[in-house]
Amino acid sequence: MDLEYPPEAEDFRLEIAGWLKENLPDDWGDPGFSLTPQERKAFNEEWTAKLYAGGWICASWPTEYGGKGLSLLQQVVLNEEFARAGAPLRADFFGDTLVGPTILQWGTEEQKQQFIPGILRGEISWCQGFSEPDAGSDLAGLKTKAELDGDEWVINGQKVWTTQAHFADYIFLLARTDPDAPKHAGISYLLVPMKQPGVEVRPIEQIDGSAEFNEVFFTNVRCPKENVIGGVNNGWKVAMTTLGFERGTSSTTGHRRFQKEFDEILATARRKGRDSDPLIRQRLARSWSNIKLMQINGYRTLTDVLNGTHTTAALGACNKMFWSEAHQETMLLGMDILGMEGQILQGDDGADTLLPGARRAKAGYAVNNLQSLFFFSRSETIWGGTAEIQRNIVGERVLGLPKEPKPQ
Repeated sequence: MDLEYPPEAEDFRLEIAGWLKENLPDDWGDPGFSLTPQERKAFNEEWTAKLYAGGWICASWPTEYGGKGLSLLQQVVLNEEFARAGAPLRADFFGDTLVGPTILQWGTEEQKQQFIPGILRGEISWCQGFSEPDAGSDLAGLKTKAELDGDEWVINGQKVWTTQAHFADYIFLLARTDPDAPKHAGISYLLVPMKQPGVEVRPIEQIDGSAEFNEVFFTNVRCPKENVIGGVNNGWKVAMTTLGFERGTSSTTGHRRFQKEFDEILATARRKGRDSDPLIRQRLARSWSNIKLMQINGYRTLTDVLNGTHTTAALGACNKMFWSEAHQETMLLGMDILGMEGQILQGDDGADTLLPGARRAKAGYAVNNLQSLFFFSRSETIWGGTAEIQRNIVGERVLGLPKEPKPQ
């Protein structure tokens, strides 16, 4: 790691800090500060308007499309200052982080004018249609097909683990548009309206009662011919770009959520007197060390990206494998510290309870924060690339080991 923020980045940091101080409530961040649900709703509406007026939503986007044209390092500084203040920076993950930048890179001018303003203003909600029942880690094995019928694509197939599909206006999905082409070719990247006949969304209820994942079925669903991003049969390359946008700007702040969870676990250990147990103390020290490694790896990632020396797939595989498994280890420690208390529902018994990750709890199954985090952590070695696939990538692309034999 060889990273030193230049003076202009630090000047920008002062600008962000000054804006936050001027626009956040006077007592924001003070001990005991809290908002009622009604106050929280009003704050969120007012805060989003302030962010938009200040130009901080999608601030790295080009100025001609409503952004500030921030450099990568400026975007990192922006994220750091908002995280330091504990201030929410609107993040419509699918719109702001994935499909929006993809449209900016691959879309036509007409597509940019059609979709970018709505994403920027938060008027279009999105979901991602990549995974299928038989095409998760092997994404190129997808079977959803799109056939051209005049000026429209007709789509048939199924997607799964589609987050927020029940709220989305559009889905950006991969479909096979040339069944005779090789597996990684013949795929196109389509922007498909969700509110139409033939789209069926079935929630997948999880163990904690939340259901932000969905199955989505497409039966003769229509999509305008011009809603292909990056050209027909070029979807694989476009999709790899989309997945690459997940890394970079959050590299120096990604560890903070794990630190916050660890602090809660440590406080629980002290409350229950478990911090005097030598085995628990050792596990706490290991979890703290893992979080510090995440922080260091984040700076290494940023350094590589800034210097153009990174290998995205290999570096991303290493980091994804490490943090997902370390997080599972930490959350298991939290449950062990709770002991038998962890087997009792400890949250608010109401359907409007908001769980980590903006997931809504189910009435009658009232898990608390740590319990919900424990359940969710079990999935993290699966989504975004399974741990087994990450090990193959590291072995083959970093260590130069032979490829895994194909099943006979």
